[in-house]
Amino acid sequence: MIGSDIPALIPFTFLAFAILIPLLGLWKRQLSYYWAVLGAAIATGLSGYGFYNYVTETETIRYFFGGWEPPIGIEFVYDGLSGFIVLVINAIALFVLIHSRMIGKTEFPGKVTGYYSVTMLLMLGFNGMVLTGDLFNLYVFLEISSLASYALIGIGEKRAPYAAFRYLIIGTVGGSLYLLGVGFLYTITGTLNIIDMTAMLPEVISNSAVITALVLIVAGIGVKAALFPLHGWLPDSYTYASSTSSALIAPIGTKVAAYVLLRVVLYLFGVDIVDTAIPITEIIGVLAGIGILYGSIMAIAQSELKKMLAYSSISQIGYIIMGISLANPFGFIGAVLHVLNHALMKACLFLVAGNLRLKEGHSDITKFDESYRKKYPWTMLAFTTAALSMVGLPPLAGFFSKWYLALGTIENGSWLLLAVILLSSLLNAVYFFRILEKVYLRNPESDEDKAGILSSLRSNEVKPSMLWTTSVIAVGILAVGLLNAFIVSAIVTMFPAGL
Repeated sequence: MIGSDIPALIPFTFLAFAILIPLLGLWKRQLSYYWAVLGAAIATGLSGYGFYNYVTETETIRYFFGGWEPPIGIEFVYDGLSGFIVLVINAIALFVLIHSRMIGKTEFPGKVTGYYSVTMLLMLGFNGMVLTGDLFNLYVFLEISSLASYALIGIGEKRAPYAAFRYLIIGTVGGSLYLLGVGFLYTITGTLNIIDMTAMLPEVISNSAVITALVLIVAGIGVKAALFPLHGWLPDSYTYASSTSSALIAPIGTKVAAYVLLRVVLYLFGVDIVDTAIPITEIIGVLAGIGILYGSIMAIAQSELKKMLAYSSISQIGYIIMGISLANPFGFIGAVLHVLNHALMKACLFLVAGNLRLKEGHSDITKFDESYRKKYPWTMLAFTTAALSMVGLPPLAGFFSKWYLALGTIENGSWLLLAVILLSSLLNAVYFFRILEKVYLRNPESDEDKAGILSSLRSNEVKPSMLWTTSVIAVGILAVGLLNAFIVSAIVTMFPAGL
């Protein structure tokens, strides 16, 4: 039965194509792109099939490798939350890879075989992190995705290798902190299986080793999630990486880390005991709030579109972690919904940046003008849709996750965090509307000759494979907003015990 094997089949697909692409690349290198797209399409299809089965049957699948049950064997767990996340990340990866063909010819020519093979390893790591039911194997997949990320970021502009090396150093520290935390937990509980450990932790939560483990794990995963002030690796990594790497890693990389944080705080330790010895949710809530404002303010100061979007990502990950910190139903819904919404919005925005770089040779905001609406009407429409959603205007997707987060802050009486949400939306409007103003409003200082040139401009859009992927994601932002009620009804079935 395919359904019962879904937890293993999804990551295995990426592993298989990671091996096949370099082998087949020896035959015809130019086919590497198509093999990567095929691999992502198969994984996305399996993810969609699995999530449909979960929604209709609401049955968690526990897959035991080799037939050995925990604690001896290794298991993968496919439940509502993990199924939702793998569907989101694999679908986004599929669209980004379809979009990447022309980018690859210009930004990493001669490296396509290695690039797409490493991309498959990246997705193997991300899917393994989400699906594994074992804390140590989560670390293994974390390192696989991290090593692949360093390689993909290093293939970019002149400063990309430096950004990748900086991420490697910081990321290694984060991974080490996580592994130390897992070691402490294993010492106390004698198991690495998440389900088994969940049952044991209430009895040992007051143990200083367990408290230390919680702090270490949250700090380690906080680095990977770019939780303020552990975000230092992110701005340069997203800015100087190739357009495809930025569009692939930015929408899903930090979201997978946020998923791990959510799984550890609300599922492994649990709502009832996580704050027993140390107010961990309050701490990450404060850091998330500071990160939201910091990322928004820094985004305003940027003149490079990709760097603006990078700082915006620091802000947006803060929303997800804020939802986790609220530890109530509205906060949970807002956090999970924002994983989907931000993946769509940020993928669309980075694809737009890739489109502009391919056509204009840059994504310098100071050089944007009203000619862009003539030359790239559909690209700029996609950008406008994603930008307005990031600001939080209904009925676009971004509004609804912010709405649930706001309800969560009201339920907890966290008025300061509510103010952060409202203020950050205004800041989002500042840095996005300055671009929309340049593109859609005529410059009053333009002379008549320039006005005549503008009127004679014709569309110079990117190739259809790049344009339709960007457009479909933009339409998805609207569709997710309109279908918000159906999505939330599915998220409600994922609530952790005690929420």
